Amino acid sequence: MKRRNFIKKASATGLGLVTVSSTFISCDETSEKKEAIVSTAKSIKPLVIATWETTLAVDTAAAVLEKGGSALEAVEQGCRIEEANEKGQSVGKGGLPDRDGDVTLDACIMNEKGDYGAVLGVKNIMHVISVARKVMEDTPHVMLVGDGAEKFAVSKGFEPENLLTAASKKAWEAWKVTAEYKPIINIENHDTIGMLAIDKKGNISGACTTSGLAYKMAGRVGDSPIIGGGLFVDNEIGGASATGLGEEVLKTVGSFLIVELMRQGKSPQEACEMAIGRIVNKPGKDFKNFQVGYIAVNKQGETGAYSIHEWFSYNVYKNKENKHIQSDFFNKA
Repeated sequence: MKRRNFIKKASATGLGLVTVSSTFISCDETSEKKEAIVSTAKSIKPLVIATWETTLAVDTAAAVLEKGGSALEAVEQGCRIEEANEKGQSVGKGGLPDRDGDVTLDACIMNEKGDYGAVLGVKNIMHVISVARKVMEDTPHVMLVGDGAEKFAVSKGFEPENLLTAASKKAWEAWKVTAEYKPIINIENHDTIGMLAIDKKGNISGACTTSGLAYKMAGRVGDSPIIGGGLFVDNEIGGASATGLGEEVLKTVGSFLIVELMRQGKSPQEACEMAIGRIVNKPGKDFKNFQVGYIAVNKQGETGAYSIHEWFSYNVYKNKENKHIQSDFFNKA
């Protein structure tokens, strides 16, 4: 994984944002103390970060924030851009199919109130991030799966369409001829867009959408639509999102872990690095053959990002150039 391709950052310009100081990280503060802390809080700009080089998606989300839109609206609109990007082949229309040739999509979204919506294994609907939001806002549930999720989407006005493009079909047919009949993990693979945003009011929301592991077994679901795995947001603390091999993210409940580490006082960068360490330090873990990466943001607008590639480069090869990744791992829009 090339570091510059893992994460894209954009900050909306010209907007003030009030956020609490680092001392306001506990759930048991009195309302009087909270008000006192907020009164001395510093100002930062609204921001949005996302996995991979998803420039247009990030710019779209930033434009929502610039106009005073909510973080929830920003992450939804940003993810919709990548879902419509047929060339990406890992999110939305044009995503690489499962081993049977079916494109199935997973997505989740989480707002500043802790509300959550997700859809899993959805066929024929491109903008599953918006369907996930509908699940969150229009149903008593947090998760819908497969045919039920597709039926719900259609009832909400989403138009069914064929998600398998000619390019993705060609790639699938080539895979069937040249590869073993099992998923192949490519650590350079672009998969999943995870997005986190802070809006003008200081609220944090997040979203995650994917077509999942290329040529997966039919019915396979990874971390992306699972709360605490592919995405977790606590508006008092911060948020985190994951990309890479979902099975490994789920084994450590990675995004939830990162937010809890930030609750304990770790910076977003420290929390991401510790979460990667939790994966690679498992006995017998063959981490050289798969990839996981995390992004995170805290209530103060500090950001972090780390991947197994970064850990491997520094800890195995002792490449000191990779130790302090913030300077070139993040790209400003």
